[in-house]
Amino acid sequence: MPWQRECDTATPRIPVILPGPSVPGGRFAPTAFAGEAVPFRVTAFREGHDRIGVHLRLTSPSGGESLHRLAPLDDGFDRWRVDVVLLEQGNWSFRFEAFGDDYATWQHAADLKIAAGVDAALMREMGARLFERAAGETTRPAAERRTLTGAAAALRDDHVDDAAALGIVRDPAIAGFFASRPVASLMTVGETLTLRVERERAGVGAWYEFFPRSEGARRLRDGSVKSGTFRTAAKRLPAVAGMGFDVLYLPPIHPIGRINRKGRNNTLDPLPGDPGSPWAIGSAEGGHDAVHPDLGTLADFRAFVRAARAEGIEVALDLALQAAPDHPWVTSHPEWFTTLPDGTIAFAENPPKKYQDIYPVNFDNDPAGIRAEVLRIVRHWIAQGVKIFRVDNPHTKPLQFWEWLIATVEAESPDVVFLAEAFTRPSPLHALAMAGFQQSYSYFTWRNTKAELEEFLTSIAGDSADYLRPNLFVNTPDILTEYLQYGGRPAYKIRAAIAATAGPSYGVYAGFELYENVARPGSEENIDNEKYEYKTRDWAGAEAAGDSLAPYLRRLNEIRRDHPSLRQLRNLSVHWSDDDAILVYSKHLDTGLTPDGRADTILVVANVDPHSVRQTMIHLDTRLWGVRPGEPYDVEDLITGARWTWSDHNFVRLDAFSEPVHILHVKGPR
Repeated sequence: MPWQRECDTATPRIPVILPGPSVPGGRFAPTAFAGEAVPFRVTAFREGHDRIGVHLRLTSPSGGESLHRLAPLDDGFDRWRVDVVLLEQGNWSFRFEAFGDDYATWQHAADLKIAAGVDAALMREMGARLFERAAGETTRPAAERRTLTGAAAALRDDHVDDAAALGIVRDPAIAGFFASRPVASLMTVGETLTLRVERERAGVGAWYEFFPRSEGARRLRDGSVKSGTFRTAAKRLPAVAGMGFDVLYLPPIHPIGRINRKGRNNTLDPLPGDPGSPWAIGSAEGGHDAVHPDLGTLADFRAFVRAARAEGIEVALDLALQAAPDHPWVTSHPEWFTTLPDGTIAFAENPPKKYQDIYPVNFDNDPAGIRAEVLRIVRHWIAQGVKIFRVDNPHTKPLQFWEWLIATVEAESPDVVFLAEAFTRPSPLHALAMAGFQQSYSYFTWRNTKAELEEFLTSIAGDSADYLRPNLFVNTPDILTEYLQYGGRPAYKIRAAIAATAGPSYGVYAGFELYENVARPGSEENIDNEKYEYKTRDWAGAEAAGDSLAPYLRRLNEIRRDHPSLRQLRNLSVHWSDDDAILVYSKHLDTGLTPDGRADTILVVANVDPHSVRQTMIHLDTRLWGVRPGEPYDVEDLITGARWTWSDHNFVRLDAFSEPVHILHVKGPR
């Protein structure tokens, strides 16, 4: 047969495939947030039984390069992983490098053969040559080279028996030399990929929502209500900060339309003085770049933002791209809306719901003009000190619009965060995250049983975390679930505890801490809804009387601040219980991944049935936090202060009417 030159192939000598973090389809870059422990993972293998190693080569946005050794997952699928905490914001590049690990191959064979008395002399000579080869590398420290030279001589020494030679084969110090500086052959260099690291607030935060018009609102002698203002709302900021919340989300603060204004409980017949829905944006007083006159001036808003910042709170503003019938856009840009055959403009609809006070924007008639106007509005509010936008119903606008807007804003202001109110189907929810949204509402609100929560929590901590960050809001002005309507006070405590510990970002709408649970008939929202009227609440009186969940929320946020494992998304593991209402999960960070260099483990055991007392056995994979099965360790309940000694199988009793959730700090083996 004539000689043939080896042809080029798509497969390298050592295949390196399925790199991560990644986004399905490969079009968008995966994301992380500053301080996140990012799991870098890849599949790599070679033929036969020779061992390989895998490195991750990282380049930071400022150009610094680092090399990290991956560990095999021992799952039988040739998967490798290393977790790295990334602190610098910006675009990182990374690639995987796989290589034949000559030391690991020799060590594995020598350990088996010398112990069995098979080819012992050959194994010893191969090891001696390998050590000499490594000792000849001038990049190794001199002491390491001397140790390797001595080990090579010992392997060749006839006076050193095979038992002593096995000690060299198994020497952890020598193994450490080759782990940090492997003797490599057959190198494969994978493609260079990008990971976008955003600021910490893009992934971590405790959100609180209130309507500024309700904070400080007061009833006058004639029965009418005088609106609260930014100045009166600022008086509520210390209490919000005191509960430990660090983001304050405000519904739209713009002028509200008068045409077709909704009355209380969404009626079509408003009474004099009814304020209307803040989402019906625009009137003669202005549109999306204006402040409602009842709230104050633009200067008052800037003062409110500064006051919040002084309390350690960032203000998030609603970005709702829609218009009331008397919004200035309707006359200046009628082409931005959909005109029906009868000449009227189409209302917003979510059949069977109809929003007669809102016109949706038609993004197809003048896309360039709409883009320019929305970008102007976002820039305007950024100039007022806003760096976080909660986007109303983004799934009802073109995906390509959001991709363009977020990329454009990010290029100018990389600290801006967009939260998608994406209560929609899975495909658009995920697509919005891929296109750039830093956070998203999620299905958490409707996941209440143990089985539902196990599936949900496992999914959000999985591969979708490479691009999708859920914000686990427990309630919203639109959502009062049956679980909260009928679960009583235990339901509120259960939902808050799970939201605050399962994800690094969660949110609470005002009134949750007062257990507001009466629904508007036929609806999944509160009666006398704050969207359509002022709401006055006696916060201090309720807390003084013991009728407020505020102290519990305060404690949850203290726990979140004290335990870095709770400020991560990808580190959640579900465990087993014998009861169909006892949910068990842990969140663990290894030593080296935490700010203080100490491992941190939180174990959550929750009775998700708010109507009962449950007792059962739970079964834990304690290896996840470095405890051997059966070995005892201490835990402390961070809510009650109780302490126990546990192992991998434990009895629990959780009374929904007192303390339905254990939040346990694992102290480590005894």
